[in-house]
Amino acid sequence: MRATEGDQLVQHGRVVGQHDKVAEIVEVMGKKGDPPYRVRFEDGHEAVCLPGPDSEIRHRNR
Repeated sequence: MRATEGDQLVQHGRVVGQHDKVAEIVEVMGKKGDPPYRVRFEDGHEAVCLPGPDSEIRHRNR
């Protein structure tokens, strides 16, 4: 999984009825685009994430 700043991290809901969480990647802390990532969620809070298999990167249009 590789990302750049400005891409979106989507964490898919694991339970029926649970919505996906979408966050903007504001800092790539690993080497060559690898995790961990500092992300900002839609509600404004920030966190450091190590995405699991239920996550995907949506690359911004370059």
